[in-house]
Amino acid sequence: MISDVSGATERSMPADATIYVAGHRGLVGSAILRHLQGQGYRNLVTRTHAELDLTRQAAVEAFFERERPAYVFLAAARVGGILANSTQPAEFLYDNLAIQTNVLQAAWKSKVQRLLFLGSSCIYPRNAPQPLKEEYLLTGELEPSNEPYAVAKIAGLKMCEAYNRQYGTQFIAVMPTNLYGPNDNFDLETSHVIPALIRKFHEAVSKGADEVVVWGTGAPRREFLYVDDLADACGFLMNLPSGTIDRDFRQPNQPVFINVGTGKDMTIGELAETIAAISGFRGRIRFDPSKPDGTPRKILDLSRLRALDWRPKVPLTEGIRKVRDWYAGESHRFTGKETDRVS
Repeated sequence: MISDVSGATERSMPADATIYVAGHRGLVGSAILRHLQGQGYRNLVTRTHAELDLTRQAAVEAFFERERPAYVFLAAARVGGILANSTQPAEFLYDNLAIQTNVLQAAWKSKVQRLLFLGSSCIYPRNAPQPLKEEYLLTGELEPSNEPYAVAKIAGLKMCEAYNRQYGTQFIAVMPTNLYGPNDNFDLETSHVIPALIRKFHEAVSKGADEVVVWGTGAPRREFLYVDDLADACGFLMNLPSGTIDRDFRQPNQPVFINVGTGKDMTIGELAETIAAISGFRGRIRFDPSKPDGTPRKILDLSRLRALDWRPKVPLTEGIRKVRDWYAGESHRFTGKETDRVS
């Protein structure tokens, strides 16, 4: 397993490589930045949204021409939960399509050596067989509640595939399962399930509430991955020696993306009980079936990644404790409504 840039093992990214992390303030991008810094990389390039709007083609191309990064982690995206996807479909489509199009085109034009594109497991059909294999892509209808985001991400990975076949680029996409970690979105209307529940139970304990309402029936099953594990997998894949996965990049009908997850899932009801216990909440958990459940089950097949000898390290309960402790220290930042953002 390749993880130390100072070691003698062959790797794609040398220690002095110029590496651009797009979306470094978000959940995934910040974890990738921490991982790279921990592995000894120092020539890391970042830009805030205010400094570089990735939806503006001319600005992106000028940035790549000026900085000339050799490696790119494309973690910038407009993200959100079921409600955000349902109420802002235009933004989820436009922003994500624009970001992907601009960065991939600029990376090709500036001859980036390797790029890693972050997708989402919501790309798979709603009723696909479980666990979800990469080849199930586009074999059925998507889950309506997150279709705009899924369509954008499918377009992104198909762009990676097209550029690889036509131009010989080395663009690879990673499809992570449901993620959680520090720097997540904790807004109760637009966040994903783990940060929303951490906030709800934290506030319930702080206020002495005797009931917490959880959206949906509690029946859907989900798989969860601590974001630092995803960052480790991304670094691992980008550091694989040339030829390990490159041979697959240009093959017709060969997926250019790899699932990343834990291979374990639980119901939302079980998740709520776990977070309640970690938070010290002793009251009643009430489910609200008037709110959408989303896909009934979503767990990834990890055969391709496991064949490369990578495994996650952080158990779910340990990861939730880490995030609960982080949120408890930062909760003063989340007293109002957070807006959906590109991160």
